[in-house]
Amino acid sequence: MTKNYKKKRAFSASEGWFSSRLIERGSVMEEGLGQNSVPPHGPIDKSKILDIKPLRSLIPIYSMSSQAPPAGQYPSGFSPFFPFGAPQQTPTGVTTRGAATPAPLRAYKNPLGAGDSSSTMNGFNGQDTSGKKKRGSPSRHTKSSVNKPKKSQEPPADLSGLVGISPAQREDGSREVVNIVLMAYDALRRRLCQLEEAKELSSGSIKRADLKACNTLMTRGIRTNMRKRIGAVPGIEIGDIFYFRMELCIVGLHAPSMGGIDALHIRGEFEEETLAVCIVSSGEYDDDAEDSDVIIYTGQGGNFFMNKDKHTTDQKLQRGNLALDRSSRQHNEVRVIRGMRDGVNPNNKIYVYDGLYKIQDSWIEKAKGGGGVFKYKLVRIPGQSSAFAVWKSIQKWKSGSPSRTGLILADLSNGAEGIPVSLVNEVNNVKAPTFFNYFHSLRHPKSFSLMQPSHGCTCNKACVPGDLNCSCIRRNEGDFPYTGNGILVSRKPLVHECGPTCQCFPNCKNRVSQTGLKHPMEVFRTKDRGWGLRSLDPIRAGTFICEYAGEVVGRGKVSQLVKEGDEYVFDTTRIYDQFKWNYEPRLLEEIGSNDSTEDYAMPYPLIITAKNIGNVARFMNHSCSPNVFWQPVVYEENNQSYLHVAFFALRHIPPMTELTYDYGLAQSDHAEGSSAAKGRKKCLCGSSKCRGSFG
Repeated sequence: MTKNYKKKRAFSASEGWFSSRLIERGSVMEEGLGQNSVPPHGPIDKSKILDIKPLRSLIPIYSMSSQAPPAGQYPSGFSPFFPFGAPQQTPTGVTTRGAATPAPLRAYKNPLGAGDSSSTMNGFNGQDTSGKKKRGSPSRHTKSSVNKPKKSQEPPADLSGLVGISPAQREDGSREVVNIVLMAYDALRRRLCQLEEAKELSSGSIKRADLKACNTLMTRGIRTNMRKRIGAVPGIEIGDIFYFRMELCIVGLHAPSMGGIDALHIRGEFEEETLAVCIVSSGEYDDDAEDSDVIIYTGQGGNFFMNKDKHTTDQKLQRGNLALDRSSRQHNEVRVIRGMRDGVNPNNKIYVYDGLYKIQDSWIEKAKGGGGVFKYKLVRIPGQSSAFAVWKSIQKWKSGSPSRTGLILADLSNGAEGIPVSLVNEVNNVKAPTFFNYFHSLRHPKSFSLMQPSHGCTCNKACVPGDLNCSCIRRNEGDFPYTGNGILVSRKPLVHECGPTCQCFPNCKNRVSQTGLKHPMEVFRTKDRGWGLRSLDPIRAGTFICEYAGEVVGRGKVSQLVKEGDEYVFDTTRIYDQFKWNYEPRLLEEIGSNDSTEDYAMPYPLIITAKNIGNVARFMNHSCSPNVFWQPVVYEENNQSYLHVAFFALRHIPPMTELTYDYGLAQSDHAEGSSAAKGRKKCLCGSSKCRGSFG
């Protein structure tokens, strides 16, 4: 690229730059003329700048007559239009006295929740929810694939109080508020998927539960960080991952639901400026995004989605491109979100927040299709924690080049798991944890008192959601506990899975906790908490992680194990902090739903020690703000029912993030007058909600 070519970048993209500058500089400068008035007769001083208004701001004046023209004057298929087909009324935005105040066309949209579920989606800087991914597009009113709710004259009620969000927190969030909103969104989305798969939706099919869930939450006031800003967004941390574009919208990280460029309009002293505040680079355009600290970002437009040859016409310096161009001169911070291919679902993307960048350079290149495209070089601001760089390192480790630093053992399970469990220490010289036998499930003593024996389901091939003839589904109160891709829908008193005595195939989707690890795990040495557990892959909320494996012991042996220093005891009788994970039934008008209860109904106390026998679960540390929770699961084996403890992801977990759950407190410690009881250990989780001790 020659220097002369780069200097012409502001004028080479057709006349878009010049026309956009005219529009932006169209500030009102009145010289004695009334608004939209006709100039007086006589010579006009052409040296003066007149008050010029675009046509869309002029309001047509109609005759006040209520008489309609004779029949037959309207073309076939067209009905009489206002005001001739009905008595004249005052339109929205027009006062009965004085000058008329023009109202934008979007003011005439249906109210939220009244017949158009896409109305909240189309307000994001010109994004389009038609299904085509666009880097930036003009605002248009398109139909969404989400089902349209019944029309109502009253706006939807504000239900933000149900999840504990105040009006102030809607404007400016926090880490806690962001987690609440994301959990509420994904819980509702999972429930919609469950209803869709069971064919139980009275309103018809939902092809995009992610859009429906977002629209429902936004119309009910469940969102945060509505106030746009330059720089970091409160409550969002570098490295956070998102499985849906709608999640970016409801937490205020990136407003457009489809467009790749998010802009902020700032009113200056003389004109309104538009600056880019966030971009999404997901591989749809010809971006150069392999470097961990530099992105060569391609501008929007150029008939990219209209032609297979890509960018057959020149891009114009307008909308998102203009915002990026101004940001390159203002040197403001721009948030960068990278779209990564989902290893579990290759057709989907995972969006990673990679921190703040600044635009260092821009130029124009010729695309393969012959059109000129804008290129912007964004450089990552130094001193930020790693995000995309971690993903790149993992890709290299999986390919075997270079080898994993600190790798001690390639597979700690010695083939017991279908996916290897690596052992890594990058902290000190400790070579291995204390000896134990790796076993992937429970070992029950013969003398253990089992539940009442029962028989499995008689389904052919696989259990089908919504089939109440399936005895396992009936035990789950009529709901299939998992979505089609194996995600837990809701916490339940008990989840009943199909077992070995069921006649359905072994690959039935109601056997999630029995199929072993879903992601490659790594047992690693922490700085101050011994060994810990993390995943090399991102983990989606509701994903099964592992079972707590070990030996089942009686209640009377717990005190003895504690005295012996057994640190690997899991006790279901402990007191655990309550938390909300299920969807809110009132959002779907399910007043009588059973999913509002998240209390477990343990048929008997289950106590497991993993000191001598266990799996990766024994390495999970405690946290007062965990990212993993446990769920009791029951399935039949040898014509008898067995109780198991399964761990699921509480929220989306980025790769290389330590997996933790709440160890709870012994019931004796909660007795009245008991203080800092025996056996408690100092908590080092570092959470803002740290209780100080656990156990």
